Amino acid sequence: MSTTFTLDTATSRANPTPAPMKRLTVPSIRARKGAEPLVMLTAYTVRTAQLLDPHCDMLLVGDSLGQVVYGLPSTVPVTLEMMAAHGAAVVRGSYHAVVVIDMPFGSYEASPEKAFESAAWLLKQTGAAAVKLEGGRAMAPTVKFLSERGIPVMGHVGLTPQAVNTLGGYGARGRTQAEAAKIIDDGQAIAAAGAFALVIEGVVEPIAIELTRTIDCPTIGIGASAQCDGQVLVAEDMLGLFDRTARFVKKFDDLAGRISAAVETYAADVRSRTFPGAEQIYAPKD
Repeated sequence: MSTTFTLDTATSRANPTPAPMKRLTVPSIRARKGAEPLVMLTAYTVRTAQLLDPHCDMLLVGDSLGQVVYGLPSTVPVTLEMMAAHGAAVVRGSYHAVVVIDMPFGSYEASPEKAFESAAWLLKQTGAAAVKLEGGRAMAPTVKFLSERGIPVMGHVGLTPQAVNTLGGYGARGRTQAEAAKIIDDGQAIAAAGAFALVIEGVVEPIAIELTRTIDCPTIGIGASAQCDGQVLVAEDMLGLFDRTARFVKKFDDLAGRISAAVETYAADVRSRTFPGAEQIYAPKD
């Protein structure tokens, strides 16, 4: 038995509830290599985590929250404190999925020791099971250092948003033979260093297929290939909350349109004084 935080949606209060431990584990994710595809989405809040958790194998507390939640121009300004606050919320709101939390720009690149300090703090603050960091062969010693010290690491190669200032934008990577070879080498180095999974983002498809074929940990595609061992998207993109999205996003709903319509109806009811109605007000006792 373990104590898991669940949200009482009737009162919007989080209450600790004893429940059997059923959450997936990092080893169970790694063991899915070549098996049923892994499902992963981003989550930043308790309620979103609750809704996504039953359907996902992993929830990623992505530094994409910088843009999605805070309206920042990129992920670069995101801080450890921001990641910790949202990571803890997602862990409280989930019960089944492995929660992975992004290490923000500047929190791990300087040295393996710096990365361990940042990652250990994040896991202590949030209760997440693993961290994710961006970068290729240069980050392999850091991945090895963390993995050997009990911190599971998910790698991330290809289009790496934290390096947007170096890359010069968010275009697909690997269009030249040299760049494709480097991405494949980067992914293989990160896998060999001990990563339990590898995100491959925004690359031409043969790169993703080759990495999936040649490394022994699961690959998670985002703008990569259906042949990857799993897929991840930003949940708000997938749900249609934004008008503009990347080419690789499929909108599975139009929540932006549905929310707008609901708010329009609410506003009309308020202005016409039909809300609140008899069902929403408190009558005096007789």
